[in-house]
Amino acid sequence: MVGGRRRVAAPADPQADQLTDPEQIRKRIVDAEHFVNQHASRLPAAGVVKARWLTDTLREILDTSANRPLDIHAVLLVRNTVDDFLPTTLRSYLTLEASMRDRPAPVPELLSQLDLLQEAASNILVAVRGQDRDALATQGNFLRTKFTRSDLDLS
Repeated sequence: MVGGRRRVAAPADPQADQLTDPEQIRKRIVDAEHFVNQHASRLPAAGVVKARWLTDTLREILDTSANRPLDIHAVLLVRNTVDDFLPTTLRSYLTLEASMRDRPAPVPELLSQLDLLQEAASNILVAVRGQDRDALATQGNFLRTKFTRSDLDLS
């Protein structure tokens, strides 16, 4: 109670929940895959492969949420990549005139941007999996301490 009044928690923001809900983000990944597939004929083959590899990695990150809630940094990276970074990268390439897309410069630039996104996603995936390994090691240490003879035991 504060000043004779009970404190009431602010109601949850359903819109904010949708932004961090793995299932909602998973739907956005499917949308991104459909976008890539829909425009595959206008993208370089390597760009399609890299974009789909990226969406697969984002899905793997989300799949780790079955074991533990995702770190906010992981959620933000996945959501921002699928909602902004990937579509903006692809649209920037697709808005070039067809004659410009066939020139040498745009393709390496597109592939480089997709590589940067992939590197960020891969780093997050490694970090998330590392948290799982750390949790397992912590549990093992606890159990060893709990159920093995202590160094202080003199008998």
